[in-house]
Amino acid sequence: MILEEVLKANEDFVKDFEPKKMSHIPQKKLAIVTCMDTRLTGFLEPAMGIERGDAKIIKNAGNAVVDRDVIRSVAAAIYALGAEEVIVVGHYDCGMANADPVKLESLMKERGVDEKTLSEVNIKEWIGAIDGEEENVLAVVNKIKQSPFIPEDVPIHGLIIDLYDGKLKVLVEG
Repeated sequence: MILEEVLKANEDFVKDFEPKKMSHIPQKKLAIVTCMDTRLTGFLEPAMGIERGDAKIIKNAGNAVVDRDVIRSVAAAIYALGAEEVIVVGHYDCGMANADPVKLESLMKERGVDEKTLSEVNIKEWIGAIDGEEENVLAVVNKIKQSPFIPEDVPIHGLIIDLYDGKLKVLVEG
């Protein structure tokens, strides 16, 4: 069971961990909106020069802003936690660029999701499926900029990272 592995890893981690009091305020005054792709774990932060405590990192499928939660988290990072800049980071070879809404809906039905529930949403939009990685970064930057909750003086940047060589490409310099 994976939970047992996690708990064992935590036990080993705690043995060697040296506690350090840290602030919940991002030291680089930065919020990052990115994808939940597993290949970004332990990769994105070093590629950006980000260390523990430096930035608020908001992750979701495809780094999409499909509902209020991402905007709410960005606003919280700005107003409650002192973030002064936002960087949206997409990546090439994103699984959400290849998500098949018909297949997803079929799998959901197989696992017991109610027909009525599925008929009330556009699965492609709800799951955060995207048509293209660069286009998605541009769209997310625009959605964040257009939110009435985000101040105009906060730069919203858009970057994309190559998962194979780690190179960042600037798409929008906020």
